[in-house]
Amino acid sequence: MDLKIIAYARNGFSQKFGIPRQSRENSCIETHIIFAPAYCVREALRGIEEYSHLWLIWGFHAAIRHKGDEAISEDLDWSPTVRPPRLGGNKRMGVFATRSPFRPNPIGLTSVKLLRVEDSKESGMVLVVSGADLLDGTPIYDIKPYLAFSDSHPHAKSGFAEATQDYHLAVEIDGVLLRKILSKGCPWDALCEILSQDPRPAYQSDPERVYHLDYHGWEVDFTVDSATVCVKKCVEK
Repeated sequence: MDLKIIAYARNGFSQKFGIPRQSRENSCIETHIIFAPAYCVREALRGIEEYSHLWLIWGFHAAIRHKGDEAISEDLDWSPTVRPPRLGGNKRMGVFATRSPFRPNPIGLTSVKLLRVEDSKESGMVLVVSGADLLDGTPIYDIKPYLAFSDSHPHAKSGFAEATQDYHLAVEIDGVLLRKILSKGCPWDALCEILSQDPRPAYQSDPERVYHLDYHGWEVDFTVDSATVCVKKCVEK
């Protein structure tokens, strides 16, 4: 099968560190779906405004595996088991029981909320969505409407993921620093959401370690002690 890239995701996630692990219904983080020239056709989006949510089918273009990794055997170019970060990175689960990017076919599926459709002079027709767990530049292979009457299963079980679905951290920042960065247009609400979801690998828990996050042209240094993120620095690039 020859998959065609119909669009690219554009947002502030220049690195994998900090990207939400799953899509979020009430996220304030916006992603712009910019269509490739061949597919930037107004008629192709006719009626899409009637839907509140969409499915994005996309590619894990930055999930790079190395031949020396223990997960890859000499006989397979994929691993039957992976180590989910939320389980501490030590417990192996079947790849088809996870949403790991390291799969036989590096294809992702995300449900997003459609905020609006824009007609941009620079990019043509653009879909603005929220809740996407995508890296900036992610290739989009297809877009389909989300149908609540068939796609929603309120009583479905979520396996080991249920244990961490409500996990979040409190975020603390000095008031003087917050006022300073807000005066410069810092997207603090989005940064706060990212930090509260705890972007660290689950196996890292040193309260003295300083972590570094880049988002939308802002650099943030922070530590995590117990259930609290403490922002140490937040500067514009």
